[in-house]
Amino acid sequence: MSWDDLAWATCPIPLTEQHGHPRPHADHWTAFRESPFLPATVLLLIVAAAAGLFAGSYTYAMANPTPHSIPTAVTGAHDRPAARRFIDGMERALHASLKLHPYGSREDAVRAVDEQKVFAVVDAPNGGRTITVDVSGASGATVAQVLGETAVKVGRATGTPVTVHDLKPLQQGDPRGLAIFYISLAAVIVGFVGAIQLSVHAKELNPLERIAFTVAYALLGGFVIAAVVDWLLGALQLPFVESWLILALTMFTSGMVFTMFNTLLGRWAMLPTWGLMVLLGNPSSGGAVSWPLLPSPLGTIGRWLPPGGSVNAQHTAVYFRGHQHAFPFLVLAGWTVVSCAVFLIWRHRHPGGRPTGAAPAG
Repeated sequence: MSWDDLAWATCPIPLTEQHGHPRPHADHWTAFRESPFLPATVLLLIVAAAAGLFAGSYTYAMANPTPHSIPTAVTGAHDRPAARRFIDGMERALHASLKLHPYGSREDAVRAVDEQKVFAVVDAPNGGRTITVDVSGASGATVAQVLGETAVKVGRATGTPVTVHDLKPLQQGDPRGLAIFYISLAAVIVGFVGAIQLSVHAKELNPLERIAFTVAYALLGGFVIAAVVDWLLGALQLPFVESWLILALTMFTSGMVFTMFNTLLGRWAMLPTWGLMVLLGNPSSGGAVSWPLLPSPLGTIGRWLPPGGSVNAQHTAVYFRGHQHAFPFLVLAGWTVVSCAVFLIWRHRHPGGRPTGAAPAG
């Protein structure tokens, strides 16, 4: 190395070469690009943007829940003038439409609530001179609260006696209905954080070994989450095995989603994982705010993402036993299959692994 080169490398002020010409600006960019300062600067900007997006996505989805279209069962003389006047008043007060589903009996309407086809039952006996509104706190605490409060106000305004009843109240340890959202959130975040830690601290794992360890920490982590919430805190009475397996599937799916993006994008895999699972998936999952109160695009998209699938499956398992649906499991399974397939097909691009037949470094 010449003295000029040594001086150039150590002095922050650009020096001149032998002929007095300044070194090209490209040298500055090359040095910066090859230094650790470039990724650090990019991360600085990304973290700042992520902070704003994180706050914005949750505020947009949850700060001012507004009903748009609420599936509602109706029974009795719901088409009579008195009942129609009450229903029209409800829609005006809610600034939304009640998507009415007529049923021949209250029993059929209650069964529709259990199957999560509707969020409430409006019964109009006696020609609609009196109204009974059956809400379902377990279907969505925010929806039940909005419907119940609005029904009482509209009843007073129209001179119609209204009785509000909660068909499916929330458990005592979960009065706001947020515990399911929290345990699903824990499974999602710890699921991909576990995959990140495997990629850092167990980098030499081969593909099948990595998948096996992801399954292992998902099963153990799901068990611990369920045990803490049910046995230790008593916040929820869970159908333990079903809830445990839903949490484990959620953790595994989340871990494999990160592994897929790590295969495709390398060290920047955290960006799409965080965006998909946290910025978009969790606010739109229906766990904190039920989907009829979410902005319409989020309410539609959220049910096709892993956090939404996890919340829906867990919610049905806890509050609507015997009425479980296949759809949320298909959502989780679909993301898992795609993630595993991408990882295995393009495993040569994954930054981890070791040559076939080589033993892990001891």
